[in-house]
Amino acid sequence: MKKSKLSLPQVWNMCFGFLGIQIGFELQNNNVSRIFQTLGAEVESLAILWIAAPLTGLIVQPIVGHFSDKTWGPLGRRRPYFLVGAIFATLALFVMPNSPALWVAAGMLWVMDASLNITMEPFRAFVGDNLPDEQRTQGYAMQSFFIGIGAVAAGALPWVLTNWFGLSNTAPEGMIPLTVHIAFYAGGAALFLAVIWTVVSSREYSPEQLKAFEAARREALGAADTDPPAHPPRPAGLFIRGGLIWLAIGAGLFAFVLAVRSLDGFLPGLAGVMKQELYVLAGLIASVGIIQLLAAWFRRSGKDGNGFMEVVDDLFDMPLTMRQLAIVQFFSWFALFAMWIYGTPAVAAYHFGATDAATQGYQDAGDWWSLLGSVRNATAAIAALAIMWLAHRMDRRHLHAMCLALGAMGFASMFAIREPSLLWVSMVLVGIAWAAIVSVPYAILAGAVPAAKMGIYMGIFNIFIVVPQLLAATLLGLLLGVFFDGQAIFAFALATAGFLLAALAVLFVRDVPEDASPEPLAA
Repeated sequence: MKKSKLSLPQVWNMCFGFLGIQIGFELQNNNVSRIFQTLGAEVESLAILWIAAPLTGLIVQPIVGHFSDKTWGPLGRRRPYFLVGAIFATLALFVMPNSPALWVAAGMLWVMDASLNITMEPFRAFVGDNLPDEQRTQGYAMQSFFIGIGAVAAGALPWVLTNWFGLSNTAPEGMIPLTVHIAFYAGGAALFLAVIWTVVSSREYSPEQLKAFEAARREALGAADTDPPAHPPRPAGLFIRGGLIWLAIGAGLFAFVLAVRSLDGFLPGLAGVMKQELYVLAGLIASVGIIQLLAAWFRRSGKDGNGFMEVVDDLFDMPLTMRQLAIVQFFSWFALFAMWIYGTPAVAAYHFGATDAATQGYQDAGDWWSLLGSVRNATAAIAALAIMWLAHRMDRRHLHAMCLALGAMGFASMFAIREPSLLWVSMVLVGIAWAAIVSVPYAILAGAVPAAKMGIYMGIFNIFIVVPQLLAATLLGLLLGVFFDGQAIFAFALATAGFLLAALAVLFVRDVPEDASPEPLAA
């Protein structure tokens, strides 16, 4: 007994919602810094304002994954979350360009990113649930294809509205241009319609069917147990010790920043870079300790906290392959987030010679960077098709490392190319890496986790995407200020290093063959 292979149209329908999700993410990634600066944000404050995006993903995705594993109703297991997230994401896209003040835009980023994460997380598990092992790479590559197509449409839209339809991309100081308004409205409608298509055109296996498939697979491979062996719950003392250590580190960092700021006269210039980013980082570190102490309390009281302890135990019991992939994801997404935060100001200053968001030059740079995003993502859509073919003909780790190395070359070339019209070369190389990042690690991971926990493990896996984003949001402004005199273009130097480290790390990942039983949980 095994899952039926799906036809290409069925895989297409199953992944089509990702088209809309990526339209939403790409509008966010390409335009939110532009909106923040239009509403008065300084370049040095962009990273801290962006902290909403990864923080909401850190909280939302494991929770959604946990509950979607346990959901079953008229719309199935994952599709209810697609629908609810799409409704709220659409509303957030409609509201964002109408933000009257910076604090409103920052708040809307929280709402928009949380809603997009509610929609996106179950899509990853959806492929793992519905496709047999031999089709999973195809399924995730199909998602990558739609990610590319959706991002092309969203990235090109502001430029098209200006250059094809003659709409103005400038507005009075403090006002968001009309082209951005229209792009967000169109994107919200497209997101909702694409997700609805997947909801009504796809079906899901019931939890009983999934359990039967897993049991039959293990039996055929000579594995007697239906489920992988589980470790006993971690004792409360382990969480207490860890919690106190993290709290001490957070408190120590907070005290260090206070001390440095108070010694400005003795350490001229150093206190000037000790801004709110380090306070936020100290708070994030301390919050890890608070979460561990909360886990200790639940463990000692014998309570589960509505699934909280199950999520915590699953986090500690990650399979070995997942732990290794976590390192790859960490460096990959740090690089990507550096690009998303500083792309527009970097290109505006380095390639257009514009630093004032109210000028025509800056807005032209914003449109051009958005269009370059379309080049990057069109390349990703094409590269996804190549990945489908290559994944069956070469080691997936080597394939991923090769794509990341090409992406590193793309980031490095941003320094050598001064003519804006030639930056498409850089984005083609980055687009190849992007196609691999959103497909190959998930295909490897899906074969390494138990089917019954596909959702929660996909949600936990997102932590290793979110943590580097949080570090980027809290540290990038500081790093650029200390080492690069605040020049945004050097964010691409950090991105180059991130991709190279990720390419090296993926060579050490244990890739479970697709015809093998899921590996047992790591000790």
